[in-house]
Amino acid sequence: MQLAAQEAKAWARLGDRRQVEVALDKGRRLLEGMPHPENLDNHFVVDPAKFDFYAMDCYRLVGEDKLARTLAQEVLRAGTDFDGMERMPMRNAEARVTLGVTAAREGDLEQALIMGERALEGERQSVPSLIMTSRELAAEMKRRYASEPSAQEYLAHLRQLGQEKPGFLPQ
Repeated sequence: MQLAAQEAKAWARLGDRRQVEVALDKGRRLLEGMPHPENLDNHFVVDPAKFDFYAMDCYRLVGEDKLARTLAQEVLRAGTDFDGMERMPMRNAEARVTLGVTAAREGDLEQALIMGERALEGERQSVPSLIMTSRELAAEMKRRYASEPSAQEYLAHLRQLGQEKPGFLPQ
């Protein structure tokens, strides 16, 4: 299932929407054929919610913003306890970046900035994946809002993080 999801992400990076769907369908079929895991804390079991996380990335990459946003909201719901405690902070951070990217594409700079900043606040970060998704949000900010002071501040914050964490974002 994870290999199918990774295949879908590769196709998404290449921009092939059709192959994304083929790979995601393969992964969904595999996932549906598996019993629901008893212990999701076991690193070696397949967490069904992770498939939504992979699909979210794919749809964001190919510009299917409604699907990406819906899945990002589901990732956040599944990754947060009833009391607001985050069980999946790294997935949630990327879901927030996805919500930021989709908001930016829809013309909602304020929401894009809120989600982008919230994504960077977490203590646990998977830096390589957060790098890729944050680059997407930075590109949208540069493309759509380069003259907006708030977007410039956000991009400066990302550059500062790049200096603190080499390789985080390109200058």
